[in-house]
Amino acid sequence: MNDIIIILLAGFTTGITTVLFGFGGGFIVVPFVYHIVAVQPGLSPHAMHIAVATSTAVMVFNAGWASVQSGRVGRLNTAVLFPLVWFIATGAVGGSLLAGLLKDELVRALFILYLIITLADCLMRKGFIIRPQPRKLSGTTVRLGGIFIGVVAALLGVGGSVMTVPLLRRHGHEMRDCVSAANPLSIPVAVCGAVTFSLAGLHAVPAPGYSGYISLKILVLLTASGFCGMLFTRRCIPAVPDVLHARIYVILLLAVLMAMAI
Repeated sequence: MNDIIIILLAGFTTGITTVLFGFGGGFIVVPFVYHIVAVQPGLSPHAMHIAVATSTAVMVFNAGWASVQSGRVGRLNTAVLFPLVWFIATGAVGGSLLAGLLKDELVRALFILYLIITLADCLMRKGFIIRPQPRKLSGTTVRLGGIFIGVVAALLGVGGSVMTVPLLRRHGHEMRDCVSAANPLSIPVAVCGAVTFSLAGLHAVPAPGYSGYISLKILVLLTASGFCGMLFTRRCIPAVPDVLHARIYVILLLAVLMAMAI
């Protein structure tokens, strides 16, 4: 019963962070699912793969719904989205396949390392907290950066937000526009990852209620509570000032790093 409450609270929180920060699942879902699954007999060797796989499946629903809502109010910048999305999708296929080949503890270590690098980049390099002058993404950044984002995001189950938000922020976009772009850019990562993990984990998890590495019970709970969290955010949380928005983004990354490391 306690695990269900924790999952519901994590899902509700994920709904909030999807709308405010573009975190469709990964950085909130992965630590909670990992710690719940890791203590269950027979599942601990697969805990990180289950957490990452379930996270990517949650992102399909969360990022999809948030993208539709942003499109309805005209917040999707197609000039930024369409060049990036194809390269992110390409990278996501490779990242999803690679994830199935790595050991569980290595994926966890890479997850923590990636968080540390992202935090250091946001705090130590100029251009994230204080928005610089707007500039266009170069062709090299779109191609190589997009593929790299897809590989890492699918490999670790984090979606595109934690990479696309800093990237667009450093090119002069407001936080709300970065977040609006992050959700649709997470969809190809989520779809590729969910399909790959579902197929790669066939017969690997010694328990019922799994589609490959994806926990169907946790997926339903997270999706339902996440939808409630997104509705709550849309209706009850006012717009956040730009600089404060960037600072809260960094604080949230730090909190998830501590939860995962501990």
